Amino acid sequence: MAAWLVAINTLKIQPFNLPALGPYDVRVRMKAVGICGSDVHYLKTLRCADFVVKEPMVIGHECAGVIEEVGSDVKDLIPGDRVALEPGISCWRCTQCKEGRYNLCPEMKFFATPPVHGSLANQVVHPADLCFKLPDNVSLEEGAMCEPLSVGVHACRRANIGPETNVLVMGAGPIGLVTMLAARAFGAPRIVIVDVEDSRLSVAKELGADEIIKVSTNIQDVEAEVELIQKAMGGGVDVSFDCAGFNKTMTTALSATRAGGKVCLVGMGHHEMTVPLTPAAAREVDVVGIFRYKNTWPLCLEFLRSGKIDVKPLITHRYGFSQKEVEEAFETSARGGNAIKVMFNL
Repeated sequence: MAAWLVAINTLKIQPFNLPALGPYDVRVRMKAVGICGSDVHYLKTLRCADFVVKEPMVIGHECAGVIEEVGSDVKDLIPGDRVALEPGISCWRCTQCKEGRYNLCPEMKFFATPPVHGSLANQVVHPADLCFKLPDNVSLEEGAMCEPLSVGVHACRRANIGPETNVLVMGAGPIGLVTMLAARAFGAPRIVIVDVEDSRLSVAKELGADEIIKVSTNIQDVEAEVELIQKAMGGGVDVSFDCAGFNKTMTTALSATRAGGKVCLVGMGHHEMTVPLTPAAAREVDVVGIFRYKNTWPLCLEFLRSGKIDVKPLITHRYGFSQKEVEEAFETSARGGNAIKVMFNL
């Protein structure tokens, strides 16, 4: 059984036929599945960026579970192993894959990205090499959190975060918070995070932000807010992560970052933006983007195992796998407010 997206704002738990188990595949009984912002986008609009749902699709991609069966050529996993699943299957033949940037593979088959079915189901079949064994002290819920955490880890790698990098994070939603946690684990000595909501900022402070700043949605306030940010940093902003992706957040990030610094665009709030690139270019501010992640699960699991990152406080709501609870869980996630990560326990 799986949670199918069948129409706008309509999810139904219906039978799901699993594909055959290939020699390098495993069959996994799902135990923990988180709801991502993209899942909510698909539910509300049947699209996310350029991906459009044209026929019923199983939803969900942040997941962990227990191996039930392994293919004939699988050597490193056995039934009973607890695993976190990396949701994207790349082709390994294209130029991007061969260069090691498999996250940019044009043939990527990614859980719950049309037309590929997702993982909010009792069981899934998945390549064994994309299933990562959980350390004994890491829970299945934490395993499912490796997916959003991977976004933050990939962003920190792209921005070269280290012990000499002061970091600004625009947006204290789930991705902003995991990016903040990742930046700290990578050694960032000082992190300032901004948002429009007090409740999210208070969570960011509890999770270890050095300074929190409430900002407005008004683009006219950018200049004054940049001053506040720079004062709170007590020095230059070396790297800014825009985890919202709006005109105003990107304008603020570009303006607040020091000459020679870097802005990493993580969020995709606006499809197109109008931002002051020329002044930023004149200060040699580098702009980099990220798309998903690559080779992040081993590091995420090590951060969780060692205690360098604790994602447990991010899981604010839990639901079972019934029709009623699936509907309630998505409503809770879509409402936002005090909901950070909504998790299914299957």
